[in-house]
Amino acid sequence: MPTDAGLVRSLLEQQFPAWAALPIERVESFGTDNALYRLGGDRVVRLPRIAWATRDIEKDADWLDRLRPLVPVEIPELLAVGEPSHGYPWTWGIYRWLEGENPVVGAIARADELARASGRFVAAVRGLRLEESRPGSRAGPLIERDSETRKAIAKVAGEFDEAALTATWEDALRAPSWDGPPVWTHGDLLRGNLLLRHGRLAAVIDWSLLGVGDPACDALVAWSVLPSETRELFRAEAELDEATWARGRGWALTCGLLQIPYYGETNPELAENGRHMLRQVLAEQNTRS
Repeated sequence: MPTDAGLVRSLLEQQFPAWAALPIERVESFGTDNALYRLGGDRVVRLPRIAWATRDIEKDADWLDRLRPLVPVEIPELLAVGEPSHGYPWTWGIYRWLEGENPVVGAIARADELARASGRFVAAVRGLRLEESRPGSRAGPLIERDSETRKAIAKVAGEFDEAALTATWEDALRAPSWDGPPVWTHGDLLRGNLLLRHGRLAAVIDWSLLGVGDPACDALVAWSVLPSETRELFRAEAELDEATWARGRGWALTCGLLQIPYYGETNPELAENGRHMLRQVLAEQNTRS
């Protein structure tokens, strides 16, 4: 769905006139489902670009305020919900602007500190105790991703060793499954969802995959963002056992695989991050062999 600052201005004038005169500036982002427009100094307008992303606005309205006092970093705050109008067909949101920069993979100044902070965040989310729950989009058994993962392996065979990818995937599938109660997960700890200030983890955004299940999916950050030499620091803070770590490696593998063909033309940043995850997982697998 195409959007521009003029559309944002029109929606604000109609529905939130008190904010309509504030400066509007498109936020450069490699996110895929939403267009972001900074509104003044301390707000951001989030317009879903595809139908399913409207569910994220509804989810944020339900969960963010409950989560905010329970996690050790800042998270988004939904200030207002807008309605379809001016040819724009979906619900949209206005959030508080969170200052920060995404970590740059391969150039993280305080990598040890980020690893520990990320681990503490994962442990805090896993320890959430809320009366209601919902299944996490990436918190189910790895075997549910088997068919699409094998298809994706075939698609990247020209770039990566197909046999090595298959062996690594099958190794992850052999790891014992999660046998504890379902626990909370963020589900999408890629670099675009981490915000740093002065090199320190300050905020985690995009909670669209929030839900309960197997905590392994939140180990994704270890291969998507963190340098290899800091992974054990992360793992110790996150308190992940050997089986959960192995399944987490599987999550990094399948997410990386799926990003490459899906985003190859539309979002090169995410496709390249997928390649990075594959290289990291295969390198780690080689050291374990």
